Amino acid sequence: MCGIIGILGQAEPAAPRVVEALRRLEYRGYDSAGIATLNNGDLDRRRAAGKLKNLEELLAAEPLTGTTGIGHTRWATHGAPTTTNAHPHVSGPVALVHNGIIENFRTLRGELEGKGHSFETETDTETVAHLIAAQLAEGQSPKAAVQTALKRLEGAFALGILFKGEQDLMIGARKGSPLVIGVGDGEMFLGSDALAVAPFTNRVVYLEEGDWCVLTRESYEVFTEKGEAVTRPVSIVQGAGATVEKGNYRHFMQKEIFEQPDSAARTIGAYVNALDQAIELPGDNGDAIDWAEITHLHMVACGTAYYATCVAEYWFEQLAGLPVKTDIASEFRYRQPALPKTGGLALFVSQSGETADTLAALRYCKEAGLKTAAVVNVPTSTIAREVDLVLPTLAGPEIGVASTKAFTAQLCALASVAVAAGRARGTLSRDAEIRLTKALTELPRKISETFSLDKKIAGLARNMAKARDVIYLGRGVHYPIALEGALKLKEISYIHAEGYASGELKHGPIALIDEETPVVFVAPFDGLFDKSLSNLQEVAARRGEVLLFSDAAGLRAAGDAPAHRVEMPDCDPFIAPILYSLPVQMLAYHVAVEKGTDVDQPRNLAKSVTVE
Repeated sequence: MCGIIGILGQAEPAAPRVVEALRRLEYRGYDSAGIATLNNGDLDRRRAAGKLKNLEELLAAEPLTGTTGIGHTRWATHGAPTTTNAHPHVSGPVALVHNGIIENFRTLRGELEGKGHSFETETDTETVAHLIAAQLAEGQSPKAAVQTALKRLEGAFALGILFKGEQDLMIGARKGSPLVIGVGDGEMFLGSDALAVAPFTNRVVYLEEGDWCVLTRESYEVFTEKGEAVTRPVSIVQGAGATVEKGNYRHFMQKEIFEQPDSAARTIGAYVNALDQAIELPGDNGDAIDWAEITHLHMVACGTAYYATCVAEYWFEQLAGLPVKTDIASEFRYRQPALPKTGGLALFVSQSGETADTLAALRYCKEAGLKTAAVVNVPTSTIAREVDLVLPTLAGPEIGVASTKAFTAQLCALASVAVAAGRARGTLSRDAEIRLTKALTELPRKISETFSLDKKIAGLARNMAKARDVIYLGRGVHYPIALEGALKLKEISYIHAEGYASGELKHGPIALIDEETPVVFVAPFDGLFDKSLSNLQEVAARRGEVLLFSDAAGLRAAGDAPAHRVEMPDCDPFIAPILYSLPVQMLAYHVAVEKGTDVDQPRNLAKSVTVE
């Protein structure tokens, strides 16, 4: 997860202060860093691949002057982790840093190249700098140029922008990625989170979705996506505790739910070559895993991560034609499973990379001679060190015990790997790869759109909090999402909940249906919707109270059968299980808040299970 810092200072040189802030953001993960400053109105910058110490050595040899500057730590997405691709990016009088993914950058880049613009990087970010510079060249002011450019951008982004000749001006914008203003004494700051600005001020303004801001040393203005001036409150945060600061959220779990556009974008960006519209597995040059030679895939995990593998089972079988077996690690390690002598790949999923049962299962597979890979959030973990191929998730630190952004990041990684496997095995056409890649790059924006449902879901939670039992139903790839929804509710609200495959309803679970048992259906309008609708009507006929999560077409088809309806954004069926994870997370969160439980640290649970 990239980090942003911007400083409009008075007397102190900006570069050392920017480095200090970037050091506090190292936990987010990065592979390059850079700084740009304004000195007497002129832009200058320094960038370095690798760790922050490389940038510090460069600055010692070639110092930057000026009290105004922006800095960035980058985790490579569009373009390799090189100095050239490192931020800040410059086009004429514009320098900027960026978190997120610009989905339509290829179209914009082609348009700008047609007007004579020349690009030096492979990144989507450089396109934004050129777009703003083009507006300036047409005579617009910096403020107007940014406002015009923002209307052209599709995707998720947080931006910090400087302009040549504008010593007392910085502009920021956010959509799908967080951004805060730090209010100082005769100084102003911009950061990707409160931790970035914590060394300089404890007064923070949290920009809301779609906001953009104009900063000077003495003032700040905030505008909505429509350009309307708006007031956002100043929050007081404690700098010493900024590493675990919740911002303006009530709980870490809520904060982490709302961080998912950014965490999904970072993870997808690690796998998607946006210029080529193709999937490239990070760290794999073909030597670690040859998918064409794999005949059996075993996926092993625990808890929420296990449900991620259950979703991925559908993807690998349907896209790559690969036989798959999913296992709970604690069962796998003791049943002494028969494993193939050749052609087997074992894939392990763990947020921490230290889960005891999963690690034991990994070692069992290695002893059996299988190739191994791991989807992990901690690249230095034990599991990451012991597998043949590490498949990273870039969720960043997750404080809440109940997994949210780590789960969706795991799904993003597994979806990308399934597409790569399909291409390598010849079961997925180039056109299909382009379509699926496009769907993945659209996901962060779709997640952001889902947050508009939060208030409605909170209202529905008030009634569900009174229930003793809740049933979740889903078909096909959404069956594991029903399981995950039930797990989330159990974990943090302590309400008994069970997830079932919808087709199994008449094989027993229908006996549980009554007026006191809410039933949650996860059912987008896909090829299985008619079957799901039949199950929904069976529940409604028995006076069961149904909450349906579906898209507009699904809600129309369902008619009046559901007691409660939540309309999800339309999306490609490929990414639907990832997107539909969001409302079940929000529902569990709001039910737990209604019940007054300890949302972030539910009883009897630990974040990482490192003992059996």
